[in-house]
Amino acid sequence: MIFRSLHDVSIPAIGLGTWDLHEEDCVRTVSFALQNGYRHVDTAVYYGNEKDVGEGIRASGVDRTEVFLTTKVWWDQLSAEALLRSAEDSVKRLGTGYVDLLLVHWPNPDISLKETIGGLLEAKSRGLTKSIGVSNFPSVLLWEAQDLADGHLITNQVEYHPFLSQNTLLQTCADLGMTLTAYCPIIKGRVAEEPVLAEIAEKHGKSPVQVTLRWHMQQDNVIAIPKSSNPDRLKANLDIFDFELSRDDMRRISALGSPAGRTIHADFAPDWDVD
Repeated sequence: MIFRSLHDVSIPAIGLGTWDLHEEDCVRTVSFALQNGYRHVDTAVYYGNEKDVGEGIRASGVDRTEVFLTTKVWWDQLSAEALLRSAEDSVKRLGTGYVDLLLVHWPNPDISLKETIGGLLEAKSRGLTKSIGVSNFPSVLLWEAQDLADGHLITNQVEYHPFLSQNTLLQTCADLGMTLTAYCPIIKGRVAEEPVLAEIAEKHGKSPVQVTLRWHMQQDNVIAIPKSSNPDRLKANLDIFDFELSRDDMRRISALGSPAGRTIHADFAPDWDVD
């Protein structure tokens, strides 16, 4: 396992995304993943599965202290009071005592960013979360948010995969001492259809999905949270630490990306970085 370390926090660089997993399927998937080597689980209020994720963690038998758990506050709950209430409710639903990372799920231009960041800092101060960050923030907003947080934000979770370039945001995260957490890192398996990835995968005796996740791992400040409920795929997504992509492999994969590769188009999304 590779870890990203910053602000005395060690984050497993690959984790389990849980979007669209519910009830017994979610409990079973989280438990199986943790029993088979995962130590990072990502959820959100919006996913409607925090209770199930918490049950999955307990069912796994893995000690709570070994699990890096992230949840997110929805974009309409970003006043300081609402954010704190949301964080408290999340911790209760999860039944885990605290979360390791609390994120703002999307920015909201109608609520003061200063107030939102103040709420995040207060949630950390109250022990609801050990670390704080944001999600879906473009560079301009990220600079402002990190300044308001006095450098305490540790990640920005955004869509990122070989078909979507995030060069500007990657550099911004590096400049601000943050990681970039990639959601949709394998675009629901669509990477399997890309000839360049298939060619590189054949060379290494791996699948295009594994090559894509390895590409994420070899970027110094990137974390990836692929989602699957298939046991074989869950195991395969972790089986990426016994090979290394060459510099040319990395270059060819990165060259597939463009701003046009974005697949998530929320009506309330901010103005994204152009590259």
